[in-house]
Amino acid sequence: MLFNADGRVWYGRRTGAAPPYNWQFPQGGVDEGEDLEDAARRELQEEAGVRSASLLGRTEDWVAYDFPADAAPNRKGWKGQKQIWFALRFDGDEREIDLDGHGVAEFDAWRWGWLAEAPELVVPFKRSAYEQVVRAFSKFS
Repeated sequence: MLFNADGRVWYGRRTGAAPPYNWQFPQGGVDEGEDLEDAARRELQEEAGVRSASLLGRTEDWVAYDFPADAAPNRKGWKGQKQIWFALRFDGDEREIDLDGHGVAEFDAWRWGWLAEAPELVVPFKRSAYEQVVRAFSKFS
């Protein structure tokens, strides 16, 4: 999760996803042997172009969610995900943000918004996970 100096967070609009639940935070996988913070920074750079960010904190525990049954064919047979979340402060200039800088774009638009909005913007099956992350990182907003 990326915070700006005003305490707002970065939202990306998922490419090709229908509204209203098409906004989310950058997220992604961890390569074998990769440090979790390094993976979070790599994913942020790949999805948003952001490199200028300082660490604020991370979740203590894993945050998990299940995919709905109708989404399973699109998820390589996975039943869900578990994640460690990181809070980072954006230290750069907004010109650094580049959604097209790494192959196929995950997001087609971005905006700054309030952290409390997150659970209502994300697809419903991720809502509980986002509520946990909002609670964990509310001190940074």
